[in-house]
Amino acid sequence: MRAYASKHGEPEDAWGLVGLIHDFDFERHPTLEEHPFVGARFLKEEGYPDWVVAAVLSHSDDPAYPRETALEKTLFAVDELTGFISAVALVRPSKSVADVKAASVRKKMKDRRFAEAVRREDLLSGAEELGIPFEEHVEFVVHAMAANAEALGLAGIHPSAADGVTGATP
Repeated sequence: MRAYASKHGEPEDAWGLVGLIHDFDFERHPTLEEHPFVGARFLKEEGYPDWVVAAVLSHSDDPAYPRETALEKTLFAVDELTGFISAVALVRPSKSVADVKAASVRKKMKDRRFAEAVRREDLLSGAEELGIPFEEHVEFVVHAMAANAEALGLAGIHPSAADGVTGATP
């Protein structure tokens, strides 16, 4: 979110905040009937600005909350994609997001058993709503995630650990 905000001259902290909080209600309210509506109601009651609440609501599929702003479209476009990219990274030998390529993401999308909860049509329509090719969108998001790989737990493992060598001395 912050990377796209920077790219478009938008406030990085504000967009980053929306990215961090948009799913805070999901674990307790994972159904389509409740999420993100319970969270949005809480945010409104707590005095969050209307644009934050609107962005949270717009990442649902409810036609009553269309994605109109760049923030809303971007949140939808990166929401599922970041999780999918993380999953792709974690099945690679290196476990590093920096090693993920758009072609790898596209290939994994074809395997419906891989990260099966992720709706592939959402991944594609997110890029479409942003008006950019899917591969370009994936590469941009991968680059942004790689810049924060340590914090995301996606920096990978030491090459010797990937080969089964722990580096421990006997």
